[in-house]
Amino acid sequence: MTDFTSHNHVFLGEGHEKNERRTWMVIALCSLMMVAEIIGGLLFGSIALVADGLHMSTHASALLLAAVAYSYARRHADDMRFTFGTGKLGDLAGFSSAIVLAMIALLIGYEALTRFIWPVPISFNQAIPIAVLGLIVNIASVLLLGGGGHDHGHSHGDSHAAHDHEHDHEHAQGAAQRDNNMRAAVVHVLADAAVSVLVIVGLLFGRFLGWTWMDPVVGLCGAVVIAAWSYGLLHDTGAVLLDMNPDRGMAERMRATIETDGDRLTDLHLWRLGPGHLAAILSVATQRQRGPEYYRSLLSRFRALSHVTVQVQRQ
Repeated sequence: MTDFTSHNHVFLGEGHEKNERRTWMVIALCSLMMVAEIIGGLLFGSIALVADGLHMSTHASALLLAAVAYSYARRHADDMRFTFGTGKLGDLAGFSSAIVLAMIALLIGYEALTRFIWPVPISFNQAIPIAVLGLIVNIASVLLLGGGGHDHGHSHGDSHAAHDHEHDHEHAQGAAQRDNNMRAAVVHVLADAAVSVLVIVGLLFGRFLGWTWMDPVVGLCGAVVIAAWSYGLLHDTGAVLLDMNPDRGMAERMRATIETDGDRLTDLHLWRLGPGHLAAILSVATQRQRGPEYYRSLLSRFRALSHVTVQVQRQ
């Protein structure tokens, strides 16, 4: 078996360091907001303000997980103990964040259901400004993160012809390029922003129309939204961690490329190493005098492939 790629095993995303800095900036913002709310709540006797400050701490902790993952992956990118680099550390952090999101959804749902049974008096004049302030902080956080969780479908081509011949499907490109660590951070602040909007709506209905039941209703809606986002994040990051084939269509196109001249692809493993980086191990049966370099040239049109190992079997 011959590995015909370079020995560089750095498979970090293209914007890794930029995303790391953005995450630390949002952590600083959330931490300042958290401290201000807790101190303000204690000084002015507002338990609602203290509660919102503690709530903000849960998101700061989740973002801290993302930031630490970025930092660790960068610092150990050249550590040879990691056989295929540290590119998947962000997916591990994203998976952990998704579990935290699922727990938050359960807690919000439980609290909403209990309030249907045992209604709690709401201090609307205090709660509404706090919810608005929380929404402003979340919007600022999303802007600071700069949409880093968005998919990037572009590719770096060798030639226009190769680009036309092997342009991966949009969804597959997105899955290969997506930074799930940044995506988890964005989902956290978006989830909090969505809940803030729902809470503001519920509080306004309660304040001006007396519909106090709207508060637990919007709480349940928020729990469902967060649970849905959590499931999507768990599904995608779990697939990466279990080395699931990220693009079966691409695998079939690789097979067609190898078998165009009578050779036979007997085994193929395709998995993701990090944002924008895929690895493949393949075994080819041939009756011709061809080495791994020949198949390397055939597969060079697949620009997402960053690490390829080929075994050639003579028939």
